[in-house]
This record gives sequence, structure tokens and C-alpha cells, in this order.
Amino acid sequence: MTNRKEPKWGTVTKEGLVVGTGKNRKIVPPVEVLDLARLHCSYKEMAEFFGINVETLKYNFSDIIAKGRSETKQALRKAQIKLALSGNATMLIWLGKNILDQAESPLQSQDTQVLPWDDTDK
Repeated sequence: MTNRKEPKWGTVTKEGLVVGTGKNRKIVPPVEVLDLARLHCSYKEMAEFFGINVETLKYNFSDIIAKGRSETKQALRKAQIKLALSGNATMLIWLGKNILDQAESPLQSQDTQVLPWDDTDK
């Protein structure tokens, strides 16, 4: 048997946007939405976390979600470029293909043209 202390109960005041009505009313802190968006959580995951409808989340927080996802993409790009510039050959190749439109076997312009159609043999 453990000598566990009795849990202490308290009240926390939450600041955020009030969404919904009546018993479905929830308070959603924009900073928490931003944090989840930075993790690239889906709309469904975020809505479930807050206990609200996906459409309500999109309607009220689409700009915050876009900002959070954009911040993460920028941070990832920065980390990839730093890794490439430190000499990581795999990352150099990947960034060359995706940012600089480089290819391992460049196509000649005549290779991409449509072949002529000839049905005179009939």
C-alpha cells in the first residue's frame, strides 16, 4: 500500500475565443491552436482536442493555423539548408532537385515533344 497524498483540486481561468453556444460553448486559446498548427496537426485532430466542430475551428482560426504551419515549414527549410551547407550530400541533391529544378538526367527539348501521328499506311 502506498502513502499517496490526497489530490488537490483547484480552478484555472482560461483565456481564449469563446466558440459555440449553450452547453456546447468552449473556450479555445489561440496560442494552443498555434502550437498544434506548428506540429502540423490536422484540422480534425485540433478540433477533437478542443472538443469543437472542424468547421468552427476553420472559421475562427484559419489564419492562425496557416501561420503556425508556415512557421514550421520555414524552420524545416532552414534546417535542411543548414544540413546541406554542412556537406550532407543527400540533402544537397534533394534541395538541388526540389529548389533549383536540377535533375540527374536532364531532358532535351526534343525528347519532350509529342511524336507525329501518321495514319497514311491505311
